[in-house]
Amino acid sequence: MGGVSATEHAARTPHVPKQDRSRATRQRLLAAAVACLAEHGWAGSTVSVVAERAGVSRGAAQHHFPTREDLFTAAVEYVAEERSTALRALFPDGPADRRVVVAALVGLYTGPLFRAALHLWVAASNEDQLRSRVTELEARVGRESHRIAVDLLGADESRPGVRETVQGLLDMARGLGLANLLTDDAARRERVVEQWGAIVEEALG
Repeated sequence: MGGVSATEHAARTPHVPKQDRSRATRQRLLAAAVACLAEHGWAGSTVSVVAERAGVSRGAAQHHFPTREDLFTAAVEYVAEERSTALRALFPDGPADRRVVVAALVGLYTGPLFRAALHLWVAASNEDQLRSRVTELEARVGRESHRIAVDLLGADESRPGVRETVQGLLDMARGLGLANLLTDDAARRERVVEQWGAIVEEALG
């Protein structure tokens, strides 16, 4: 049996366009930036740390994101998009049992994506280049979160108090996410979520 020539090998090997490889590298860097923020906070999330986690050289990272601010400004948008995607994917078939929806929404706010978003908020308070981008995207995610929650809960916002009940649920979930950043609050959170499920069920009718 003869060996395979370089030409034959190249013909058999799936070719990945340079543009696709570049896009994949960028995606890995953004995912790594979010993971680093969630685990190490802003101070511990340098370009070198992110590049190492993504499995790319610092030079490759700087090709995509010349500065740390460029990297984390892009990460802000990535986090916003991922959070919106996660929300939309919760119940693809539409409205579900309200208590289950309440628990699922809180689960998103106590997960790694929200933790990364919190670190971005803290970073943005001290970084002028990040502040406006974070504020803009967080407002957009907030509006979308509210709209999706209304849809999933089958809430009729024309009824007095319903809009405030849904917003209160999201505010409560955000607060639980913040508490979870400091300590594992699972046992107390479970009781709070159960009570809020009952409140939402009664308020929405």
